[in-house]
Amino acid sequence: MKILLQLSALAGILVLAAFTKPAAPLRLNQIQVIGSHNSYKQAIDPKLFKVLQKADSASMSKIDYEHVSLSEQLTKGLLALEIDVYADTQGGKYAHPKGLDLAPGQAPYDEAGLMKQPGFKVFHIQDLDYRSNALTFKLALQELKKWSLAHPTHHPVFITMNAKSEALPRPGLTVPEPFTTAVFDALDKEILDNLGADQLITPDQVRGAYPTLEAAVLHRNWPTLAAAQGKFVFVLDELGEKRATYIQGHPSLKGRVLFADAEPGTPEAAIHIMNNAKKDLAAIRSLVEKGYIIRTRADSDTQEARRNDPSSFAAAQQSGAQIISTDYYLPSTHFRSPYVVSFAGGTYFRPNPVNAGASASAAVK
Repeated sequence: MKILLQLSALAGILVLAAFTKPAAPLRLNQIQVIGSHNSYKQAIDPKLFKVLQKADSASMSKIDYEHVSLSEQLTKGLLALEIDVYADTQGGKYAHPKGLDLAPGQAPYDEAGLMKQPGFKVFHIQDLDYRSNALTFKLALQELKKWSLAHPTHHPVFITMNAKSEALPRPGLTVPEPFTTAVFDALDKEILDNLGADQLITPDQVRGAYPTLEAAVLHRNWPTLAAAQGKFVFVLDELGEKRATYIQGHPSLKGRVLFADAEPGTPEAAIHIMNNAKKDLAAIRSLVEKGYIIRTRADSDTQEARRNDPSSFAAAQQSGAQIISTDYYLPSTHFRSPYVVSFAGGTYFRPNPVNAGASASAAVK
């Protein structure tokens, strides 16, 4: 009798297994992560900040924040960073920001002379908001690689990038170099040389055998989360001429390192930036359901943090945007506010609430 009962129980287990479909592995577009905005940024020196604040207090309040190092952010669990780069092909263009002369007694700047070397530089605003946890793009990439090698099974990290070339309206300030095709080629090479192709997810990999990158995206050809572990995804956050220059000669971004912020409906469309989650919630959700990856923001210009207003973050979560950017994964040290951004339980990663499915949590490894 005991044997019969055991056989019956075993048969029940086998029948259940036969009719239970295992959870499909999550893909790169089926997750939702939180990351930082202007991730490299240090605070403006207090002495210079006071001078600039007297001239334009409203504008200065919008950039009154700072971040811990890139490595500290990644170790905390953030899975998206933003890095602004300025071209400096000859070196020295940004070696002595004019802000250093506007207020005496500031902390030393670039004592190692890194800004005199040719190559891409990393900071927020030329001559005014120039202090950075990684003064050169090369150093930033090397820091990312060192952290990644120390955490080889980390979830994929998204890196959005602005190619800064705009002149400021104030006369006498440094005019940045333009981003030409050659400069963008050098940017791709800098990433490959310092991070390595084996640590990247590129448009070519996602496109695969499909005729266009967008066709691959609409057929859900993103890599699985397991295949993407230990890797980085770079996104060019530019429109207009700079985006066109990066794409020129590279249809569907063939041979390029970065994804572009391309409009849905174009061959290059895969990752799109829509920063107003409250206004565009329905549109973002629709694009996520179709297979695109969307980046949005939980807060901007310090405004939500000053009001302790989580409504934009709530909309971002509901939209299913895969990348949510914030300046406040830690509470502000520049003004009093309890505002801080994370998912439930203080995490920065979760299965996507829009497209991952009910059994997604079981598929996260």
